[in-house]
Amino acid sequence: MKFGIFDHLERRHDCDLAQQYEERLQLMAQADEAGVYAYQFAEHHHSPLCLAPNQSVFLAAAAQRTRRLKIGTLVYVLPLYQPIRILEETCMVDQLSNGRLQVGVGRGAGGGGEVALWGGKAGDTDQMFRETLEILLKGYRDEFLSFEGEHYRFKNLWMALRPVQKPHPAFWYAGNPEHAGELGMNFIGAGPIGRTRNLVQAYLAAWRKGQENPGPCTATLSQPLYGSMRHMFIADTDAEAKERATEAYQQYRGHFAKPQPPAAEPPSGAEAIPVGPQAARLGGPASMDPQTAMDNQSLLVGSPSSVRDFVRRYAAETGANYYCGAFSWGDLTHQESSKSLRLFAEEVMPAVEAAPAEA
Repeated sequence: MKFGIFDHLERRHDCDLAQQYEERLQLMAQADEAGVYAYQFAEHHHSPLCLAPNQSVFLAAAAQRTRRLKIGTLVYVLPLYQPIRILEETCMVDQLSNGRLQVGVGRGAGGGGEVALWGGKAGDTDQMFRETLEILLKGYRDEFLSFEGEHYRFKNLWMALRPVQKPHPAFWYAGNPEHAGELGMNFIGAGPIGRTRNLVQAYLAAWRKGQENPGPCTATLSQPLYGSMRHMFIADTDAEAKERATEAYQQYRGHFAKPQPPAAEPPSGAEAIPVGPQAARLGGPASMDPQTAMDNQSLLVGSPSSVRDFVRRYAAETGANYYCGAFSWGDLTHQESSKSLRLFAEEVMPAVEAAPAEA
């Protein structure tokens, strides 16, 4: 069992942005020393949910503050990128980190809403994703890159920048196990233990099928990682953890909305994401109040012993070989997130990291 960390890098309101970046780099260094496998960031724009919209910039800084920790994205929203730009950026980060970059990729949340915010066509996201992914895989491998598609065309571009990892950095896909398996990528899902087991089974079946008949968008991955993610908060007692996490999770839900000026019309092509009762139709984190999230095992809170018991069950019952937690979210302070991570690393990880996965 390997352990990873997922992070939106939400806007905190107890410090300025420079301090927030510095303290998040400190948390990554702590994870590195604790033996966490990977630390990966989301990509969102124009909301308090994500203050690292250019993940490559932040990962370049993180590469200098860590030594063994894998660093990467969950995910780069490929339809928002010029393919050669992201290809060159990721090669640079892989070099700066000495081969520790993890490249999570996706089409974007909300049916292409953020693509529409920037003037693109939400309906083009699938084809743009496929073309960009194919260009990335070719560009990591080929010295001279040529490609001709509906959205992008290149001829004999010399790829001066190369990744350390051969043939390319490890790829990740979140949410859809069939797509992840088809594309030959590591997989992160969400949900309770029973659902995670179903996701793992679906992923492994799709991965084996994809390996039998790889296509131009199939990544190379010899030993895949697969599991699910949940928000976490560990305190000295169950009662303390639940009380604080309930407050913080309400703040987290509110960060999904995209702020607008007073009386402004919704942005053309995309609506602000509703929260509270209006968010129920969306599903996902914004639709769940804290107690519902706890009941759904999307939010795991408690003392070290309570969390340890849950993660032991996860390791024994899901068939997963990867467990991913989010430790910094809502209005949790750096000190609270750091203590929660320390308790997880010292009192939970050693008890379960050697547990075998059950396929």
